[in-house]
Amino acid sequence: MKSAAKRFLDVLSSLQLTILCLSLLMALIVFCTLDQVHLGTFGAVDKYFRHFFLYGPSDGFARRLPVFPGGGMVGSILLLNLSASHFYRFQWTRQKSGIWLIHAGLIVLVLGEFVTGMLAVESQMAVEEGFSRNYTESPRLTELAIVDASSKEHDEVYSIPESILSRQKVIRHAKLPFSILVKKYYENSTLADNPGWLRELPSLATMGVGKKIIVRPAAPVSRDDEANQVSAFVELMDGDRSLGAWLVSTAVDAPQGFSYLGVPYRLALRHKRTYLPFTIFLKDFKHDLYPGTEIPKNFSSAVLLTNAAKKENREALIYMNHPLYYEGKTFYQASFAKNDTVSIFQVVENPGWVLPYIAFILVGVGLLTQFLTHLLSFKAESNP
Repeated sequence: MKSAAKRFLDVLSSLQLTILCLSLLMALIVFCTLDQVHLGTFGAVDKYFRHFFLYGPSDGFARRLPVFPGGGMVGSILLLNLSASHFYRFQWTRQKSGIWLIHAGLIVLVLGEFVTGMLAVESQMAVEEGFSRNYTESPRLTELAIVDASSKEHDEVYSIPESILSRQKVIRHAKLPFSILVKKYYENSTLADNPGWLRELPSLATMGVGKKIIVRPAAPVSRDDEANQVSAFVELMDGDRSLGAWLVSTAVDAPQGFSYLGVPYRLALRHKRTYLPFTIFLKDFKHDLYPGTEIPKNFSSAVLLTNAAKKENREALIYMNHPLYYEGKTFYQASFAKNDTVSIFQVVENPGWVLPYIAFILVGVGLLTQFLTHLLSFKAESNP
């Protein structure tokens, strides 16, 4: 009689489990593709492949119930299944070398998706002609930035991620002489000037531009062509004493200034920034059209990359399907703005970018090896 461990390994390494996982992944791909119309690419991938379960509507329950396995669970089981069959079911022989390579390639492919899902970062950089920029901005994540502007040489920036701002009522920072009380947070919102007949509805803001603005909550969006307008009312506190309350929002472009203990500060809710050890200077942006039409033919950006620490100055031309690779980051030509005077780059940092290529090579070599092994064996048996 088989032991429980032996039966478990037999099931875990079975071909039936492999086929089941691959079938579920195919179904998830179909669901994800169809749902991109409503959720956008990022939202659909996050829903179907970045979680262990797909959840149904709440329908009055405190928690939503899982209704289908997500890509996280199916991928994990498939990875265990391939690893178990690789080391438990298949013995290493020359005849099975192709099978080993194919399984190794599939394992690397699944691992590559996990690495991409956990570590890959996408952001954007918008640069105006004649100007340079040394940071990228996340199109989806935001941060509350408090800037100490007391130095003439540099700014000291304290940033609070959106994940903390949305969950924590009182925020303290060791280097700030005041605490931050989050009075109201909006994942998405609309802002409008407060007309005279609504003056009886006081704003939560006592300082800055928010005193004359009405904030209304809006349903969160995730489509590629839409963006949440994150807003919050924050009150700065010195112990129990209020220093004032401000409305901060991604819809408010300019930082709001204030002074405390003789130190000037600026306050802003902005898209999360990632600062780079180099700068990108936009020398020229070209937007070519097909003659007599408004159909784009080519977008290209002539840039100068400067890395002072490495004493490096490098010119590059970024255009469609011809990105700039530098220090683990890839700069793609994505869009433009302000009558072709601003170039927008999509910046991707993916530590696992090489894994799909390795997986493709392993699977390809494995299939070729398996085919040649069977062909040579067949010829040997046919010609005794």
